Amino acid sequence: MGKFVISTRKNGEFQFSLKAGNGQEILGSEGYTTKAACLNGVESVKKNSQDDARFDRLESKNGKYYFNLKATNGQIIGTSEMYESTASRDNGIASVAKNAPDAETYDQTA
Repeated sequence: MGKFVISTRKNGEFQFSLKAGNGQEILGSEGYTTKAACLNGVESVKKNSQDDARFDRLESKNGKYYFNLKATNGQIIGTSEMYESTASRDNGIASVAKNAPDAETYDQTA
Protein backbone atom coordinates (compact mmCIF):
# COMPACT_ATOMS: atom_id res chain seq x y z
CA MET A 1 0.00 0.00 0.00
CA GLY A 2 1.26 3.45 -0.91
CA LYS A 3 1.93 6.37 1.40
CA PHE A 4 2.51 10.09 1.18
CA VAL A 5 5.54 11.38 3.08
CA ILE A 6 5.71 15.07 3.96
CA SER A 7 9.14 16.53 4.61
CA THR A 8 10.94 19.87 4.57
CA ARG A 9 13.55 21.03 2.10
CA LYS A 10 16.79 22.76 3.08
CA ASN A 11 15.15 26.11 2.25
CA GLY A 12 12.32 25.42 4.71
CA GLU A 13 9.67 24.63 2.11
CA PHE A 14 7.38 21.63 2.52
CA GLN A 15 7.18 18.83 -0.04
CA PHE A 16 5.50 15.48 -0.40
CA SER A 17 6.39 12.27 -2.13
CA LEU A 18 4.11 9.38 -2.97
CA LYS A 19 5.82 6.09 -2.29
CA ALA A 20 4.70 2.69 -3.51
CA GLY A 21 4.34 -0.27 -1.16
CA ASN A 22 7.99 -1.19 -1.80
CA GLY A 23 9.14 2.26 -0.64
CA GLN A 24 10.08 3.55 -4.08
CA GLU A 25 9.09 7.15 -4.81
CA ILE A 26 6.62 7.28 -7.70
CA LEU A 27 5.66 10.97 -7.56
CA GLY A 28 7.31 14.04 -6.05
CA SER A 29 5.92 17.50 -5.45
CA GLU A 30 7.11 21.04 -5.84
CA GLY A 31 8.04 23.07 -2.77
CA TYR A 32 5.23 24.65 -0.75
CA THR A 33 5.62 27.62 1.60
CA THR A 34 3.10 26.23 4.10
CA LYS A 35 2.25 22.77 5.37
CA ALA A 36 -1.44 23.45 4.67
CA ALA A 37 -0.67 24.06 0.99
CA CYS A 38 1.38 20.85 0.89
CA LEU A 39 -1.52 18.88 2.40
CA ASN A 40 -3.83 20.41 -0.22
CA GLY A 41 -1.40 19.10 -2.84
CA VAL A 42 -1.70 15.60 -1.38
CA GLU A 43 -5.50 15.78 -1.59
CA SER A 44 -5.24 17.04 -5.17
CA VAL A 45 -3.10 14.04 -6.12
CA LYS A 46 -5.62 11.66 -4.54
CA LYS A 47 -8.41 13.20 -6.61
CA ASN A 48 -6.68 13.91 -9.92
CA SER A 49 -4.78 10.60 -10.10
CA GLN A 50 -8.07 8.91 -10.96
CA ASP A 51 -8.39 10.83 -14.26
CA ASP A 52 -5.97 9.52 -16.89
CA ALA A 53 -6.30 12.79 -18.83
CA ARG A 54 -4.54 14.58 -15.93
CA PHE A 55 -1.27 12.75 -16.68
CA ASP A 56 1.08 14.37 -19.19
CA ARG A 57 3.33 11.73 -20.72
CA LEU A 58 6.64 13.36 -21.62
CA GLU A 59 10.12 12.68 -22.96
CA SER A 60 13.15 14.55 -21.67
CA LYS A 61 15.94 15.96 -23.83
CA ASN A 62 18.17 13.03 -22.89
CA GLY A 63 15.65 10.48 -24.19
CA LYS A 64 14.25 9.39 -20.82
CA TYR A 65 10.52 9.28 -20.12
CA TYR A 66 8.54 10.83 -17.28
CA PHE A 67 5.12 12.20 -16.44
CA ASN A 68 3.53 15.15 -14.70
CA LEU A 69 0.22 15.00 -12.86
CA LYS A 70 -1.80 18.16 -13.31
CA ALA A 71 -4.71 19.62 -11.36
CA THR A 72 -7.92 20.76 -13.02
CA ASN A 73 -6.45 24.27 -13.32
CA GLY A 74 -3.49 22.91 -15.29
CA GLN A 75 -0.94 23.38 -12.49
CA ILE A 76 1.60 20.58 -12.05
CA ILE A 77 1.09 18.89 -8.67
CA GLY A 78 3.61 16.09 -9.05
CA THR A 79 6.42 14.82 -11.26
CA SER A 80 7.72 11.29 -11.66
CA GLU A 81 11.24 9.97 -11.78
CA MET A 82 12.90 9.34 -15.15
CA TYR A 83 12.16 6.02 -16.85
CA GLU A 84 14.08 4.13 -19.53
CA SER A 85 10.98 3.22 -21.56
CA THR A 86 7.44 4.37 -22.22
CA ALA A 87 6.19 1.07 -20.79
CA SER A 88 7.97 1.75 -17.49
CA ARG A 89 6.59 5.29 -17.42
CA ASP A 90 3.08 3.99 -18.04
CA ASN A 91 3.54 1.48 -15.21
CA GLY A 92 4.49 4.42 -12.99
CA ILE A 93 1.27 6.21 -13.93
CA ALA A 94 -0.73 3.07 -13.15
CA SER A 95 1.04 2.83 -9.79
CA VAL A 96 0.13 6.42 -8.89
CA ALA A 97 -3.50 5.80 -9.89
CA LYS A 98 -3.58 2.63 -7.77
CA ASN A 99 -1.68 3.88 -4.69
CA ALA A 100 -2.72 7.52 -4.29
CA PRO A 101 -6.45 7.37 -3.40
CA ASP A 102 -6.10 5.33 -0.19
CA ALA A 103 -2.54 6.25 0.75
CA GLU A 104 -1.95 7.34 4.33
CA THR A 105 -0.02 10.54 4.99
CA TYR A 106 3.10 10.50 7.18
CA ASP A 107 4.29 13.89 8.39
CA GLN A 108 8.04 13.85 9.00
CA THR A 109 8.11 17.56 9.85
CA ALA A 110 6.34 17.30 13.21
